[in-house]
Amino acid sequence: MTRSSPKTFHIKSFGCQMNVYDGERMAGLLEGQGMASAASSIEADLVVLNTCHIREKAAEKVYSEIGRLKREDGSRPMIAVAGCVAQAEGAEIPRRAPTVDIVVGPQAYHRLPELIAGAGLGRRGIDTDMPLLSKFGALPARRRPGPTAFLTVQEGCDKFCTYCVVPYTRGAEISRPWSAIVDEARALVDAGAREITLLGQNVNAWEGEDEAGRAQGLDGLIRALDRLHGLERIRYTTSHPNDMTEGLIRAHAEIASLMPFLHLPVQSGSSRILKAMNRSHTADGYLALIDRVRAARPDIAVSGDFIVGFPGETEADFEDTLKIVGAVKYAQAYSFKYSPRPGTPAAGMAGQVPAGAMDERLQRLQALLNEQQLAFNRASVGRRTDVLLERSGKKPGQRIGKTPWLQSVHVETEAPIGEMIRVEIVSAGPNSLGATVIA
Repeated sequence: MTRSSPKTFHIKSFGCQMNVYDGERMAGLLEGQGMASAASSIEADLVVLNTCHIREKAAEKVYSEIGRLKREDGSRPMIAVAGCVAQAEGAEIPRRAPTVDIVVGPQAYHRLPELIAGAGLGRRGIDTDMPLLSKFGALPARRRPGPTAFLTVQEGCDKFCTYCVVPYTRGAEISRPWSAIVDEARALVDAGAREITLLGQNVNAWEGEDEAGRAQGLDGLIRALDRLHGLERIRYTTSHPNDMTEGLIRAHAEIASLMPFLHLPVQSGSSRILKAMNRSHTADGYLALIDRVRAARPDIAVSGDFIVGFPGETEADFEDTLKIVGAVKYAQAYSFKYSPRPGTPAAGMAGQVPAGAMDERLQRLQALLNEQQLAFNRASVGRRTDVLLERSGKKPGQRIGKTPWLQSVHVETEAPIGEMIRVEIVSAGPNSLGATVIA
């Protein structure tokens, strides 16, 4: 049965910043086909669910979202499931949810226009191939960004942590070519971006050759981007401790545009658990690395990721995690209960930790992390710093922006969005700061 071609679309992205980036690129792709963005799924002819598979029951959440797409008159939009759940579930999705028209993995979404055309003719489309480089080559130029923009430079993962599905849903580590990244960054800056965050599953594993054919790592790429006129801030995420090179550490000391913020997940403070996770680093090695980074950039803010209740984790192992948190003093952190992902080695490991124990440990960990984040923010009171204004606040005349240390700041000012202003921090809460403009 044929259907009319969709004229409007709505993309709902879940999960990490790379999904946000992918959602933006899909939107640009569909707009290039003459479609208009709708404010909500109710108003859209096509709904794209851009999914994440990292957390527990990710697939079930997708099916719940699909079920909510039925309109009051009984009709449904054309439905596309994209992202990592699409990659992992494949043909199982339309078997469980026959209303789904398109299933497309994170490395194949550049083929959305032809999949949409096929769905209009009544053909269900499933594409979970991984032709990574052709994806970027086939995508149109970026739409006009805001003052901050994401830029994917590396995708996939070769680390095979025993709890993680990323190597199976995003594929092997592949770095985008130097010239493609520099060209996209230059276009973003020319269009108004003043801050760019480089993205990758293991972003500091990026490697390539510059325009002279010289081998470069992420630090070399950052030095090249630092030369772009108009680009004032550079960030990168997410990093793996094993790929934190001496050159990248030096870059934090030598490049003013590279912001003093490092997201460096450790996952556990127990070296025994880290070995079971296949993290390929120890707790002591991680602490030594943090010391090297702070020696290079003493004011750097460190963020981390933690998993509690990994199979075999004892109370002593968890106490080691609390110790490493106490030693590092994180400015921000993300913490989660372990959830078994189908197909990963950890899912079949002995010693699965009871849910009650995981809940109790997570509460203790988050209490300590929240205490550290509040302390970090309070230590900022009285500091004078630059804030890049990103959006309007809820109150009239209020703007919200970020400090170099990725803290959210509320300030009353008539300065336009995208302006870099000098402020003094006057108040601090657990999640944001208050500031006044310095004339």
